[in-house]
Amino acid sequence: MANILVIDSDPLFRNQLIEYLSQYSYDVDFAADLSEISLSSNLRPADLVVIDVNRQHDNSLGFLQDLCSTADIPVIVMSADLLAESDKVTALELGASDYIEKPFGLREFLARIRVALRDRASRRANPQHMVYTFDHWRLSTRHRWLKDANGEEIKLTAAELNLLIAFLQSPRQTLSREQLLLATRVHDQEIFDRSVDVLILRLRRKLEEDASTPRYIKTERRAGYVFDADVGTELLRMRMA
Repeated sequence: MANILVIDSDPLFRNQLIEYLSQYSYDVDFAADLSEISLSSNLRPADLVVIDVNRQHDNSLGFLQDLCSTADIPVIVMSADLLAESDKVTALELGASDYIEKPFGLREFLARIRVALRDRASRRANPQHMVYTFDHWRLSTRHRWLKDANGEEIKLTAAELNLLIAFLQSPRQTLSREQLLLATRVHDQEIFDRSVDVLILRLRRKLEEDASTPRYIKTERRAGYVFDADVGTELLRMRMA
């Protein structure tokens, strides 16, 4: 079964999650905070991370961004005090797979974990990977990078990368906000459509010479967005271990 890392400073709540997940045959490691992770040599590689984000630990969002940009694993954020729409949008923009408010039901929590792990397993089970090209840009779905004409990698969050892949898979087709929301692999139904607009803006700033007059990602009023460029593809086959 999958190994889950739970990061939460509340020992009672943390132990409740560990005990519940263990009942469903998940291996669970835990840490009270980020410093404990850096000092521990006993933690196993995680298949999914559950992290509590709160106002008392300002570096937790920085850790979230680093984790999501370097590791291809789902991250579920939970919080009891960062409950505003802007807080959720920020976490998702940084690459979180899901966001759940405390307190929450354990059955709902388990369902979210299963969805996130199933999504990861589905991606890994597919041995085919693509390199997409448009103008001087190259995007590799295997290595999950975007490079410009000089071969320089452009830093994208997991949500931004997934959003761009959705566009490249359907060039010159209008995609609704709902389609794009699903493409970012966000599984929280409470996330608002406006989070897609924020991701679009961030992606435009990284792709466009002038984000206010976009060349690639264009708005179709009341319909969604369209990626207006010729897209080339190259199929790569990944050897499975």
